[in-house]
Amino acid sequence: MNKFLVVFEKSGTGYGAYAPDLPGCVATGRTLEETRARMTKAMEMHLSAMRADGDEIPQPSHFELLEAV
Repeated sequence: MNKFLVVFEKSGTGYGAYAPDLPGCVATGRTLEETRARMTKAMEMHLSAMRADGDEIPQPSHFELLEAV
């Protein structure tokens, strides 16, 4: 099982999320919890479709590093 970075962004109406290593895989929600659950499902569906199409699953290339400035 691979672990992919997911970026969450707050908006005026809730949250959005995307996975940089899975282009086009996005989710939105009113709360962070809802967005996280939707993103998990979106990633499962995205990877399942890639497997069904015979596409190679990318290795995670992004990572998290927070800098205090």
